[in-house]
Amino acid sequence: MGDVRQHGVLAHPYDVAAIPLTDGVTETALRLMEAAADAFADKGFHATTTRDIAGRAGLSPAGVYVHFASKEDLLFSICERGHAAARDMLVASVASSQNPSDALAAILVNFSRWHAEAYRVGRIVQYEFGHLTPAHREIVMDLRRQIDAVVRSVLADGVARGEFRVEDVPHTALALMSLCIDVARWYQPGIKRTPQEIGETNAELGLRLVGAR
Repeated sequence: MGDVRQHGVLAHPYDVAAIPLTDGVTETALRLMEAAADAFADKGFHATTTRDIAGRAGLSPAGVYVHFASKEDLLFSICERGHAAARDMLVASVASSQNPSDALAAILVNFSRWHAEAYRVGRIVQYEFGHLTPAHREIVMDLRRQIDAVVRSVLADGVARGEFRVEDVPHTALALMSLCIDVARWYQPGIKRTPQEIGETNAELGLRLVGAR
């Protein structure tokens, strides 16, 4: 397989905000989401109060309810936007690639980088969404299925073109995404490897896993 640089993903990593400011969301609402992500990462969803979130955002507790109906609604907003950002990042990674090997390398580099650079939001997005209401959880699960579909499509394309040797596409896609997602669990600023280096390592491991030629 060789160095991941042969797949041309290092010169154009895909950058994306952890919680994008889109769809008419105000800067104050975004500040609340960022404050909530920090609080949830530090204390967990159940132990965090709206007072904790408001204090981190520089607002009064009543100010939270101007923008969000509940603490759960805040969690949903973070999870929905984080998953949508990740999905869009994967789609863009594939669109900028010339072949399945390039696409998979780009996905693994960029998805790993995102979970390192936005590790606090990543922890909430990946590990706290179980606290959502059933309706909100289903919306997030649909986004997770879309992310999985992007990876499965790249793997199937690679098999069809003879670039990959994969017998079980669904489980291989799960293993590859788990490699990237787990970065958010253990990453801390100041460790020896940069987010980019972590992404490159995961890309090399992933390409070996699929038997890239």
